[in-house]
Amino acid sequence: MSDASSTFNIPQLIVIVVVSFLLFRWYSSASPAGGAADGSSNSRNGAPRVNPAAVEQVALMFPQLQRRDIMWDLSRNGSNVAATTERILSGRGLEVPPPSYQPPMPTARTAASTPIIPKSQKVDLITRYHLADKINDESAAAEETSQKTTWSQNKTERQRILQKRRQEMVLAARRRMLEKDKASSAPAS
Repeated sequence: MSDASSTFNIPQLIVIVVVSFLLFRWYSSASPAGGAADGSSNSRNGAPRVNPAAVEQVALMFPQLQRRDIMWDLSRNGSNVAATTERILSGRGLEVPPPSYQPPMPTARTAASTPIIPKSQKVDLITRYHLADKINDESAAAEETSQKTTWSQNKTERQRILQKRRQEMVLAARRRMLEKDKASSAPAS
């Protein structure tokens, strides 16, 4: 009879397994002690950092919202763009962040990722697609637009046809722009 009292029955085994599982989850989800000390995961006020790409994505969808409000909501829901979008679309709106919330400042790396090109370096389409020689050849352009081309099975032929269509579109847009400029300058003089 002493052997029967030392054995485990099924309910006891289930309780042991559940408790072990919960202890394992609690232990594995605890953050390491050095993780918060380096400041990489938290901002200066303790809120988790927000991915700037997620903020930009929500701001592009809803330009009427303030970025600070978007950052606050994303920091509260773990940078879940879908949850923030759902909250906005459902009509609940975003909560106003407390005055103590200071969003992290953008780093110099994100500011340098979008270089500003000076006007002198911007290239027009005529230069980009090497169409300067085709500008003066108006009769050839009219001839080319009248030809119908069919879709080819050859990749290089398709690429040539698409390049020709792009060139025709750029030249036609230039012609329309010049005609519009002439028409607007004729009544003024």
